[in-house]
Amino acid sequence: MPDNQFDAPLFIKEIFETVVDTATTPIFYNDGGSPVYLSQPPAGVTPIEAAATNPALAMGNEYAVAQVLGVKPTPPYGIETQLGFAAAQVDFAPLWATRDVAAAFGITLVEPGQAVRLSSPVTGLHQIEYEYGVFAGHWSPYQGTGNTLLSVVCTDLEHHDFPHVFASTDPTQPLVISVGRYWPGLGKIRLADLWVPRGSALYIPPKPATPGADCIDLHNNRNSARACWGDIRQGSIVTHTLLQKDGGFFYWYWNAIATGHGQPVAIR
Repeated sequence: MPDNQFDAPLFIKEIFETVVDTATTPIFYNDGGSPVYLSQPPAGVTPIEAAATNPALAMGNEYAVAQVLGVKPTPPYGIETQLGFAAAQVDFAPLWATRDVAAAFGITLVEPGQAVRLSSPVTGLHQIEYEYGVFAGHWSPYQGTGNTLLSVVCTDLEHHDFPHVFASTDPTQPLVISVGRYWPGLGKIRLADLWVPRGSALYIPPKPATPGADCIDLHNNRNSARACWGDIRQGSIVTHTLLQKDGGFFYWYWNAIATGHGQPVAIR
């Protein structure tokens, strides 16, 4: 009989980190697929404009937010908001991360050879090389299930007042970032998975809490290895993330209904 103790699945592993000082190196440059931070853009490179938040833009699958089921402060880390969706199943639209698609969620696509100027109230950030497993999204911090591997993935999105760079640096698979745009006054939300082509990156500027805002842009990267589903040989990806490692304050939005995550029409 074979041993019935399977190898533990990889969730998230930190490989290497570097400190990024946004005061002295405020330029993110996509150097042929490698994320670097510079004091000035390279010669001949003009930084692209970061995408502005335009509440009129709407992409992804739309769901009605019937009610806010609860707001739970979790000091010193942040605030959890449980949204009540008027749906039995929630599907994240699988979309390739083009410049227009990313902009619909307040995000800037930075392709190889492009640069963008970072905005950050925090000067000391970290770029961390991670390995994400396919099961990293199958965990819920909200439902009292501890560190149990779950059979479903719930909606779990956030925003915060420090910037992100999500760089698609795996040698074989694209990076997948789950995103949402929530209109509190209209009681609706749009949900999608942005598939970031290998070598490209997403820049998400600081998203502080703004009372009365028309829309709230949200993201989560625990489903980073979504492209590995169906690949018997590869169950994880490598990616680089710029973030505030310690002391950040987060605004989490979640819903317990099982979510569906497919693939874009064609892998490129």
